[in-house]
Amino acid sequence: MSESTQKTVPQKQGPILAGDGVGVEDDNPFHVTYSGDLGAWMAHHNVSLAFTTYTAGKVVLIGPGLAGNIAVSERNFGHAMALRVTETGLYLSTEHQVWRFENGLEPGCHLDGWDRIYMPRRCDVTGAVDVHDIHIDRDGRLLVAVTLYNCLAELDGKGSFSPVWRPSFISEIANEDRCHFNGFCLEDGEAAYATVIGASNTAAGWRKMRADGGLVIDIRTDKIVAEGLAMPHTPRMHRGELYVLEAGSGWFGRIDRTAGQFERLCWFPGFLRGLSFHGDYAVLGLSKPRNKIFAGLPLDEELSNRGREPECAVYVVRLSDGAVCHTLTITGSVEEIYDTAVLAETRQPLLVGLEGDEIGKYVAVGPDRSGRKAAE
Repeated sequence: MSESTQKTVPQKQGPILAGDGVGVEDDNPFHVTYSGDLGAWMAHHNVSLAFTTYTAGKVVLIGPGLAGNIAVSERNFGHAMALRVTETGLYLSTEHQVWRFENGLEPGCHLDGWDRIYMPRRCDVTGAVDVHDIHIDRDGRLLVAVTLYNCLAELDGKGSFSPVWRPSFISEIANEDRCHFNGFCLEDGEAAYATVIGASNTAAGWRKMRADGGLVIDIRTDKIVAEGLAMPHTPRMHRGELYVLEAGSGWFGRIDRTAGQFERLCWFPGFLRGLSFHGDYAVLGLSKPRNKIFAGLPLDEELSNRGREPECAVYVVRLSDGAVCHTLTITGSVEEIYDTAVLAETRQPLLVGLEGDEIGKYVAVGPDRSGRKAAE
């Protein structure tokens, strides 16, 4: 891949060969194969898609392109996990940091073939605490799910993180992944719902609860909203509904908060993580198993009964009827997806990485507060 790590191909061509290195040959690339009308869908909605893979340590952006050709760009970030899009940029969690990126281009401007350039602006150094989810609440607080310490925390610069909530069954803030608190979401700008794999208060105790110990908890009241789930992941509020990925079964659905039930919408052949929305569409990620089979999980039986092989992919699903509208299949060196995101108002975005010359190439000047008028 060239220094810009951009690939554009006509809509009807085959897989895109990808492998970031910013000018360095990648000896372990991956391929991205998309359904024929994915580009037209992104162009119609004026959006691009993004996904992370922590095993390969990459962030991948795919858009419809400015010239009508699919454009894929990618960057290396060690242990890339949670994505959170803002009006002007995005956040990314990595092995030891949470990075903030801001678009360096003025609205309507293009530079070097890009219509949005996400530039690194700031990072919070958390240490290796396993940040699984990121949100900005109505007070502007940067909130994260700190999985290793079983808590919701604020990144306020007063420590690696400042705990603001933990499940009622967690007795203390300790560096033991006891319940695998892996996601949360906001409602009306307030931290509202959390997902955990199991109500364990001992180190790694959640692992024995993967098949049916999963909970959805109301952060505001500590009430259990739903239980008996197989590794629930990525809770999200959208249009007044609470959606959840039941990763351990392959089912995408929503929570009936009155009845306390998980309502299945559609099934997918993979371990589900990463859920984002655009209007009547959901974008979700699928991963293959790490050890050939999903041992001890309902998903393994689901795959066998349906005669399906597990996939590493990103799916676009229509919420009104559960129909799969578009697919983005990943093969080669990437076998796991962690998070997905929809990038609005962009067709060819670039995420500026930390490797090579690129980080020094792009400079955006902020407001001039020097108090001196430009020379006439």
